[in-house]
Amino acid sequence: MNEPMIYVGVDKDIDAGMTAIGKVIRDAKVFGLIDDDETCEGWTYTAIDALLDKVNLEWDKYGCLASQLPEKLFKRHQALHSKAIENARAAGWSGEQETENEV
Repeated sequence: MNEPMIYVGVDKDIDAGMTAIGKVIRDAKVFGLIDDDETCEGWTYTAIDALLDKVNLEWDKYGCLASQLPEKLFKRHQALHSKAIENARAAGWSGEQETENEV
């Protein structure tokens, strides 16, 4: 039987956590689904997927738009994601990979 795949943690993820899973984790923090110091290190991908489902349910309440979040959540979203971008840039991430295949 195969061992389940285990996540390394957002703080150890590639591109300084600027991945799809990293975004889910940051959004889960925005909505209070996990503690601010949770990195999800050691979580199975099944657990990450379950967290994604919970995050998506929260986003559905606001039309999946940060601009539709209540002020408190919007400010939290901006703070968490801005800090993540700042940290990623300091680690050498530029964001170009997300658009390199666009014409």
